[in-house]
Formats: sequence, C-alpha cells, structure tokens
Amino acid sequence: MTAEFLSLPSHTISSYSTHAFVIDPLQDFLPVKLVEMLHGEISGRVGDGDGVIIVDHGSRRKESNLMLNEFVEMFKHKTGYEIVEPAHMILILQLLIHDQELAEPSIGDAFKSCIQQGACRIIVSPFFLFPGRHWHQDIPSLTAEAAKEHPGVSYIVTAPLGVHELLVDVVNDRIKQCLSHVAGDADECAICAGTGKCRLY
Repeated sequence: MTAEFLSLPSHTISSYSTHAFVIDPLQDFLPVKLVEMLHGEISGRVGDGDGVIIVDHGSRRKESNLMLNEFVEMFKHKTGYEIVEPAHMILILQLLIHDQELAEPSIGDAFKSCIQQGACRIIVSPFFLFPGRHWHQDIPSLTAEAAKEHPGVSYIVTAPLGVHELLVDVVNDRIKQCLSHVAGDADECAICAGTGKCRLY
C-alpha cells in the first residue's frame, strides 16, 4: 500500500481503487466476494456479493404466486443482478385460519438460496404498495428468523413501492389497456386473460 493511497480522502478510495495500476488494499486480507460486497455497500449499489429477494404476500391461487416468478425473471433480466429470488410472506396463523397450503418459496427458503449462490448480503424488497403491518412487523421478523441460520450475513429490508411517480405510468397503462379491450381494439392483458372481468358492467 503506497503513501499516496493512504493520503487519499476516504470517499475517494472506492473510485480510485478501480484503476488497473492500483492494488485494492482490501484484497490483501479479505476474500474476493467480501471485498465485492464491501465496495457495493460503500457505493450504495447492488454488488456481486448481494442477493435480492422480492417478497409478496402469497396467495391461495397458484397462478398468482407464479406471477411473482415471472416478475422476478423480468427484474433480473432488466437489472442484470445475478442473484434474485422470489418469496411469499404467508404466516402460519393465516394457514391455520384459512386452511391454506404453504406458498413456496418462503423468505427463509429464498434467503438460503441466495447464500448458496454466494451472496454475502441480502436485500429484501417488499413487493407491496404501502408500508402496513407486513412491512413494519412480519417481513422483518421472518427475515431475522431466516438470518439466524446464517451468522455473519448482513441484510436489509427496503421500502415498499409507496408513492412513486413511475407507478403513475403503470396505473395509467393498465387503465388504457382495459379500456382498449372493452372497445374491441386490444386483446386482454395477461392479468385479465380468461377471467372475464375486463368488461363493462
């Protein structure tokens, strides 16, 4: 490690160390995956050592649960993130009350899968619109329980979708698609297909 490198301000080290002629000092004593994870944390981005879990509520309808898989594949392809897993947040109490089968994979299953693929940090992203009880209590509790099996692995539960201006485009797109179908100008979308619900009453 050179004196020049040591004299740099801390906020410039990450970008400076990306040049080919500088040796990253972290690599002198840390595993490569952990180094990648640390640089991800420093720059506030998803790195090679990260695993992303997209978690929804889970449903009694198999078709609804499969839609999350489709979204995860789309998300993975568009972002280029290597480790992305779906998960359903079905609580045991709900299963008992509604005589419902467990929607798999669970948060614990997805957490384990990310670790097996080499993740050192887990990012749990709730596929929920607003921050209700599931975001405040259930998802953090289930994630903490899953993390107990993997000491030394850090995790974060991110914000739900919330009020985001890009959602305006999504909602407007759904409205226009359904109105176009009712007018006979378009086929049903993948959500409405076969349900008979996309019609005027």
